[in-house]
Amino acid sequence: MDAADADARRDDLLSALEVIEQQPLAERANAYASLHDDLARRLESGPRETA
Repeated sequence: MDAADADARRDDLLSALEVIEQQPLAERANAYASLHDDLARRLESGPRETA
């Protein structure tokens, strides 16, 4: 991943967080849970280091 890709991903995350923060509390909790699940899937599907 290059710097431009990392910047784009950060901007996407910040945009998603801004949208979530505009929602009522109950919806916000569900949206954060969904975002957490999505980020966890991305981390788990990424490359693994082998020793």
